[in-house]
Amino acid sequence: MHVFVDESERRGYLLVAAVVAPPELHGTRTLLRGLLLPGERRVHFKSERDSRRRLILARLVEAGVRTRLYAAGGAGEPVRAVLLRHLVTDAIALGAQRLVIDARDPAGNARDRSVIAKTKARAAGLVYEHMPASGEPLTWIADAVAWSYGAGGDWRRRVEPLVETVTDLGALR
Repeated sequence: MHVFVDESERRGYLLVAAVVAPPELHGTRTLLRGLLLPGERRVHFKSERDSRRRLILARLVEAGVRTRLYAAGGAGEPVRAVLLRHLVTDAIALGAQRLVIDARDPAGNARDRSVIAKTKARAAGLVYEHMPASGEPLTWIADAVAWSYGAGGDWRRRVEPLVETVTDLGALR
């Protein structure tokens, strides 16, 4: 399994992991690249119009993509670290071979690497890296689900078929 991660911060912190089996990697990337508009380098849900959001979510549901959500009340790096630790532990339990996280600033990436290292990911055979969203289309799945789930209402309803599990850690500080 390969795992692709992005976040959303609204009324709390949300990390989303898109879980893709190796035989599905190429086809899913092709599907996602096919959703780009002329001149676009990536799908970014925050910037999309509602009609595009609906289309993209419908295609993801048709493709049967799977995600796992990790949520907590609170904000900032301490909350992200707790969620990331849970996400990585679950990825190891799934037997994931690769973890790709949407790149942040160098200091944020370093904090993520420190959290991941403490989970013994390397000893479990999990290779991890940060990549810009334009370089890894499969992070767009996590972006779409994070935005939609965080928005609530009809948007959350639209992504529910994509969500395998929700790990809600409640209020953290």
